[in-house]
Amino acid sequence: MPEEDRPDLAVGIPRDALARGQMIEGTYESERVLLARVEERFYAVAGVCTHYGAPLCEGLLSSTTVHCPWHHARFDLESGRATAPPALADLKRYQVVVEPDRVRVVPREPLPRSAPRAPRKGPDSVVIVGAGAAGAMAAETLRKEGFQGPVTLVDSEPDAPVDRPNLSKDYLAGSAPEEWLPLRPDAFYRDHDLELRVGTRVARIDPTARTLTLEGEEQLGWGALLLATGATPVRLPVPGAELAHVFTLRSLRDSRVIIGAAGQARRAVVVGASFIGLEVAAALRARGLEVHVVAPESIPMERVLGGDLGAFIRELHEANGVQFQLGNTVQAIDRESVLLSDGTRVPAELVVVGIGVRPATELAEAAGIACDRGVLVDELLRTSAPGIWAAGDIARWPEPSSGEKVRIEHWALAQQLGQTAARNILGSEQPFRAVPFFWSRHYDVSIQYVGSALGSESAESVGDPRHGEGAVLFKREGRTRAVASVGDARVSLEAELALESRDPAAIVAWERRLRATLG
Repeated sequence: MPEEDRPDLAVGIPRDALARGQMIEGTYESERVLLARVEERFYAVAGVCTHYGAPLCEGLLSSTTVHCPWHHARFDLESGRATAPPALADLKRYQVVVEPDRVRVVPREPLPRSAPRAPRKGPDSVVIVGAGAAGAMAAETLRKEGFQGPVTLVDSEPDAPVDRPNLSKDYLAGSAPEEWLPLRPDAFYRDHDLELRVGTRVARIDPTARTLTLEGEEQLGWGALLLATGATPVRLPVPGAELAHVFTLRSLRDSRVIIGAAGQARRAVVVGASFIGLEVAAALRARGLEVHVVAPESIPMERVLGGDLGAFIRELHEANGVQFQLGNTVQAIDRESVLLSDGTRVPAELVVVGIGVRPATELAEAAGIACDRGVLVDELLRTSAPGIWAAGDIARWPEPSSGEKVRIEHWALAQQLGQTAARNILGSEQPFRAVPFFWSRHYDVSIQYVGSALGSESAESVGDPRHGEGAVLFKREGRTRAVASVGDARVSLEAELALESRDPAAIVAWERRLRATLG
């Protein structure tokens, strides 16, 4: 909403101007404020998401929870507390004065934004191996839940936890400074008594003795251990893949070196038409490089997005200058070019490989923990070893709708897994039931995806993304299991709530509304 159209909430609005279940964005002393009505109660909180600044009035209101339209963070209107990632910080709260015919906002409450939690019992100490999305969120959650014992985060990467999705998006494109990347400032870890040991590699784990050994033979004891080691990029098994101008992208260090190499290159080849591959292609185009994308499929991401949406994404990238070499694989790389399976030689001074990742299960396997294409966990995220949990990209957990063990590599999902694991370490016995969500941005188009299409039998397109709005429904046994969408963010938010209900009637009712809206 343009600033001049936002009502001054210090003056207020007519009480009847806001219907039950509606939200409006206004201002209070130049600050953007969200005013929401739930039945006869009114709530006022800061108007933008604490993650990336999305306008919350464009999101979804369900009971006293507001859902962010961009990346599906959730906030409780009563406390302002961020209840679901990727948002970490809470919202400011405002007092609302309800008069017979008017509602207005008055100065902020002097109370804390969220009441401190009572100290929680739990293990003597917690060690978290891996400071990515799952590990960092778990550490924060332990403190938010009142755990006061020692918490140690160990990670082989030299940098503090960073916003990894940005590494292939705005930061790589040059439109976001590095200062935006840390999830928290260094002072946060000190202030919350979280010991952060980055650039430190774990050599082995002893589940019986409840110790882990760092490289250099230093030992750490633990009362509970969370494995959140993530995944490692798959490398090309071809001649030349080890050359200095060939990169994978997983860490801040990787993104930095690609940026450095891009400054010396004119032409790039991106191997893989995955989300990360195409995000890298878009970022390198933003830096002015000629970009070729090489992939074996005929339509980019058809398996993930379906043919119609995959074709749209290809057209979008082609309109921005990306050239596709589909139906091809890389045979060899030299210092000046990439040789393809059809005999084409594509000139390139920079090559970025994005052909998938493998779960980093080596530590778990060596410790005798049950693994099968990931670390196997139960619904509470417990591994086969007592006192050890797993979360994030390495965890294979039972998906509630099917009961099948799944491993899904999404940032927000990894955060949710870390959050749940931390609570269960403290004895909550909370089954993990979140619906997976991820987003991907390509130029000015955002793709949102909820659910899990693993094992889907059909993909039904609704609407047309070329006209601004479209969705793909992935079905299995006649039921929608996942939804990919472009355009109106509420489509994805409503799909998430319907899938989360796991009520077939609610899902069918949502589908009817979608078809009526998009045609």
